[in-house]
Amino acid sequence: MILQPLLDLAELCVRRGITQAVISPGSRSAALTLAFARHPSIETKVIPDERAAAYIALGMAQQLNKPVVLICTSGTAALNFAPAVAEAYFLGVPLLVLTADRPPEWIYQQDGQMIHQDSVYGKHVKESISLPADYTHSDSLWFIERSVNQAIHTAEEDPKGPVHLNVPIREPFYPKADESYTYGSPKVILHSRGKTQLPVETWEELLQKIESTDRVLILAGQQVISRELLETLRQIKEELGIPVVGEVLSNLHGNFITHPDFFLASTHTDLLEELQPDLVISFGDAFVSKNLKLYLRKHKPKNHYHITSRRELIDPFQTLTHQLAVDKELFFKELLETLDLRAFRNGDDEIETEYLAHWEKAEQKSLQAIRSNFRLTEAFVEFKAIDEVMAVMPAHSQLHLANSMSVRYANFIGHEKNITVFSNRGTSGIDGCLSTAVGAALTTDQLVFVLIGDVAFFYDRNALWHPHVPANLRIVLINNSGGSIFRMIEGPRQQPELETFFETRHQTSAQNTAQDAGLNYEYVTSYEELEKALPSFILEDENAKLLEISSNVEMNQNYFDHFKTLMKAL
Repeated sequence: MILQPLLDLAELCVRRGITQAVISPGSRSAALTLAFARHPSIETKVIPDERAAAYIALGMAQQLNKPVVLICTSGTAALNFAPAVAEAYFLGVPLLVLTADRPPEWIYQQDGQMIHQDSVYGKHVKESISLPADYTHSDSLWFIERSVNQAIHTAEEDPKGPVHLNVPIREPFYPKADESYTYGSPKVILHSRGKTQLPVETWEELLQKIESTDRVLILAGQQVISRELLETLRQIKEELGIPVVGEVLSNLHGNFITHPDFFLASTHTDLLEELQPDLVISFGDAFVSKNLKLYLRKHKPKNHYHITSRRELIDPFQTLTHQLAVDKELFFKELLETLDLRAFRNGDDEIETEYLAHWEKAEQKSLQAIRSNFRLTEAFVEFKAIDEVMAVMPAHSQLHLANSMSVRYANFIGHEKNITVFSNRGTSGIDGCLSTAVGAALTTDQLVFVLIGDVAFFYDRNALWHPHVPANLRIVLINNSGGSIFRMIEGPRQQPELETFFETRHQTSAQNTAQDAGLNYEYVTSYEELEKALPSFILEDENAKLLEISSNVEMNQNYFDHFKTLMKAL
């Protein structure tokens, strides 16, 4: 039997520009699966593991900046989507999650694959709608059409995020062998909203505060940043003398300050006082650096303006005074033009740059300390190995950083190339880091590197258990035989149960996983072997590649302890 409303659901997605779907197999979802699989304008990927499937869809949607459809059968399959749904919610990535369900009257009737699916993701979706199980009344069809339009709009509206449509389906849900599909003409309902600008009085108040101090600081959190905004920020730094500070996930390519995690750990009070801002303007999502957060919580600015479209007040530094729901590109462009014009009218030819100089001096000293320390290190440690890998990554590629030590190492190292960096910092879990990178690689022609630790890799190895592994994927696996981050922080490293209950020591290699997935595989244990492996690893090829870097956990710990003493001594 053909369920026409589900064909119209697929058609409506296409008419709203959604043409990618990730499907996990199942029976109750057959009608949904076939509606999308048979649509000539929809490209589908079949991923058996629902947790991996959801993260792959997240990686795809992040690249496309528009929703990807995610389909599963009824029961606990829907629960396996939950980690990626939560990550998408906090990271601001649009997903259209379609969970097939049994009709509601069958709950508690000991029927198979039946759980509470209505609002199953709780507060971790922007909206959850259960569609009717019966399509006979015209009001039901009207409700379905309106709800799908609403779900797509909600997913795409800033802040973007996942929306859940629960779809109860009655039997029979398989078409007969001789039945053909005819997609209808569902109504498209468009919703438009213009870019927001500040009220005149708020804008004027901000300008006056900026002009009354020489200690203005711009902070860039995690984001994919446009070339236009990068150029505007560069002009703000050079023409107005305002430091622009970010991290590796801020994607601030060029002459910006990107190592605050290093120099803000300094114990020198004179340096820390020189850097204290009076006014902060922040934008973007989360910051990795704990040192940056601790510094601003102690050295508080008088005013802190944060630019975001989120409804919640975002205040990780505990300094927020104003939250601005404005377009960041328009805001900084107008800020530059207005302050330049005011300076010209007032005859201010000389811009005060002493505060900027303090930040740039700290940045340069940090870079020199980091580079010098790597040059002097002879022992094979993962930190330096990662630096060597990042040094040869080609420009215009992507780097996905798994959580735990991978993102922290990369944040200390930084980069100057035009490489776009991603990480699942919405919830900062390790559970889908590889799958997200796979989704990205499926959606772009760029080389996609993923830097990942062994625990995160083996936990998510089903990211490679499907026939779609893309040839542009490059996996850099840092294998130190356990969760070494617990050895790097004071609390767990002091416990006698460290290895058993925190690090979870193991002796697993990725060789068999690479073979099963058809990946080119290299295993290195020295700088010489790494130097030999890297040239072919970064080249484009017909297969995805996995480079496994094995190192000694105690040596890694000793090196990182030494690195932290350099930070404090700066």
